[in-house]
Amino acid sequence: MCSLWRGSLLTLTSSLNRRVFQCCRQFGRSYNIASCMPEAVAFQGVSDHSGLYKFSVNESDRFWGAVARQRLSWISPFHTVQNCDFSQGKIKWFEGGKLNVSVNCLDRHVHTCPERVALIWERDEPGTEVKITYRQLLELTCRLGNLLKRQGVRRGDCVTIYMPPCPLAVASMLACARIGAAHNVVFAGFSSEALADRIRDAQSSTVITVNQGVRGGKVVDLKRTVDQAVQNCPSVQQVLVAMRTENTVAMTDRDVPLEEEMMKEDVVCEPVAMDSEDVLFLLYTSGSTGKPKGLVHTQAGYLLYTSLTHRYVFNYHDGDVFGCVADIGWITGHSYIVYGALCNGGTTVLFESTPVYPNPGRYWEMVERLEINQFYGAPTAIRLLLKYGDEWVQNYNRSSLKTLGSVGEPINTEAWEWYHRVVGDGRCPVVDTWWQTETGGICIAPRPADPEAEIVPGMAMRPFYGIKPALLDTEGEVLSSNDSTGALCISQAWPGMARTIHNHHQRFTETYFQPYPGFFFTGDGAHRSKEGYYQIVGRLDDVINVSGHRLGTAELEDVVVCTIKSHQIKCIYIALRTQPKTPNSKQCRCRSTIIIMCLPKTRSGKIMRRVLRKVVERNTDELGDLSTLDDPDSVHEVIRVPQLHIDNSPTASP
Repeated sequence: MCSLWRGSLLTLTSSLNRRVFQCCRQFGRSYNIASCMPEAVAFQGVSDHSGLYKFSVNESDRFWGAVARQRLSWISPFHTVQNCDFSQGKIKWFEGGKLNVSVNCLDRHVHTCPERVALIWERDEPGTEVKITYRQLLELTCRLGNLLKRQGVRRGDCVTIYMPPCPLAVASMLACARIGAAHNVVFAGFSSEALADRIRDAQSSTVITVNQGVRGGKVVDLKRTVDQAVQNCPSVQQVLVAMRTENTVAMTDRDVPLEEEMMKEDVVCEPVAMDSEDVLFLLYTSGSTGKPKGLVHTQAGYLLYTSLTHRYVFNYHDGDVFGCVADIGWITGHSYIVYGALCNGGTTVLFESTPVYPNPGRYWEMVERLEINQFYGAPTAIRLLLKYGDEWVQNYNRSSLKTLGSVGEPINTEAWEWYHRVVGDGRCPVVDTWWQTETGGICIAPRPADPEAEIVPGMAMRPFYGIKPALLDTEGEVLSSNDSTGALCISQAWPGMARTIHNHHQRFTETYFQPYPGFFFTGDGAHRSKEGYYQIVGRLDDVINVSGHRLGTAELEDVVVCTIKSHQIKCIYIALRTQPKTPNSKQCRCRSTIIIMCLPKTRSGKIMRRVLRKVVERNTDELGDLSTLDDPDSVHEVIRVPQLHIDNSPTASP
């Protein structure tokens, strides 16, 4: 391990990430900036991607104003592009404007292409996909919107949705948007306690669910989970229950059979004119404290940003089939399965199953059968499938693929190369996307870029239009030179960012704007290469200093995977224990813990790092909410694992 620290770790960036793949097929050999983004015609002096990016950050009002007028359908025009003040945590975009999100996602496409497929529901059972056209989805949405109004849901209310990926889940989200209600989608794998926490905080009177979920060949009693949750939620007045399976479930006076009641409703539901800054949805994330925080996203800015990033990061065109395999309960599902894709009139896949059901070829069989053009998945799943070898991929025709995407955490070099070489046959650009629930959409990614621009494995690389990243040191000073590592912040507002934490605006400002005044603090650390490319190194509170070198979890995991074959270890985690500064020291003494074990992961595959930190600090009575874990019992395994402590304080040798 010492040789690993002294050698591979400290040369990670120069030795592993310098292998550059030229991925030029995304835009083709011929290139015209106006054909890429029609609005660029009006931007004087803009002739290439570099010029367009500079214009987007230097002339932010002109850029976003032009894009918003062109790409969204407005009921009333906005009079102010942006009114933002980071010192107060105030973010407002397109004030004065009125629109309806469901109209932008459905009605305008029904007018031009009613029989275009909007959703492909890839059910758990392979080969039983269901296709829903824009006309059908609009009818579902209107019937559901009318039903919600009949059940007493009004503008400004918040409806909790606890459903697996399915057309009715999407229709439920859009129905809320249509009648002016906010929605609170809770991942349909969370426990009754986690669900109850979110219902209570959102003060929902209505919950929408299904009788049972089906995932990986297993049936999950979701209605039972809801019944347990609402016992502790006095605000809930009705539960709308759809039928995913044919199995009956116990119904109470509070329960409403969803499909049966929907069919009594009209297929026309008048959309409500919503202000640009009205709430569109809440989405809860556990955060570092373990207490769920409901991040608030609003109407126009979020919709514009997700549609723009969907179009340009993935090079999406009309007629493409976009295959994002995330769950709708995560921000990835909100932004790139539902709102971004549908606003662009896209055909989007709802994936209900798992990567290995009924076998490790599930993704690629689906790609062949549905002729998917853009595939967007998580590094966790890619690493899982890599260990099964190339054969499961090569058994299926993947010639439809044009772009491969990665989301959720930094992708290690080995997984990136396998993804590019085997899954994409070496011809598809891999876009390693960095963003968060808080950012609403992708902020840093290899694309869009000029033709023939390089893509470096394992790096997010380039900021998206309007995003101006900054790296800051521990003293809060901006690191202006390249080849620097620091806290990743964003120096100016963008339309897709969260507006507040529900009922806790002070927590919002303290978390994101006070650590580095004048900047939005992402909580991540990043390295900016000599070429100016960004590489995410992990959560900043997981970064350790070794002889002046800042090392993050992404770098450490990448080296370990490259040094020890991924199938030979379960995983690695590096946690920190800090001690107070001494009178003669400018740095905290830091004791790091290296653990190789089975990690507590959420259902999305992310490591629950705050739990590990508490274990390392011996604060096992303060673990917080564990119900979001895929296997809560794994925490007990972590507690029992012997820990190897390495003192990397300033007086210790690395």
